Amino acid sequence: MKVKHSIFIIFIFSIQVIAGCSSSADWNSSFVIRDGYIYEISEEYVIEINEEIGQVTKHSDKEGTYPGNFSNKYKKGTKYYSIEGINTEEAIAIEEDGKYRKAIRNGKYREK
Repeated sequence: MKVKHSIFIIFIFSIQVIAGCSSSADWNSSFVIRDGYIYEISEEYVIEINEEIGQVTKHSDKEGTYPGNFSNKYKKGTKYYSIEGINTEEAIAIEEDGKYRKAIRNGKYREK
């Protein structure tokens, strides 16, 4: 009886591990990576943008670390812009459905 019970516990644990590995990421916020820095997407939109400064090169909703200008929200090709009067070390704008959403820099991105 104990052997069957142990096998059942191992089986249930294995199913939970496999399900956890294949699920979407549960990141605390939406973000983009630009030149090795993470920018968290804010609720604020901006109107005055400057020039295009990059774009998303990799998108995934699976938790992990990815090279390049990665995003867990925006699709590959989504453009980044500098914001009038704001240094890109502070914030950038992300093109979103004809509008520009502000993304605030929140430190260095750690690639594996």
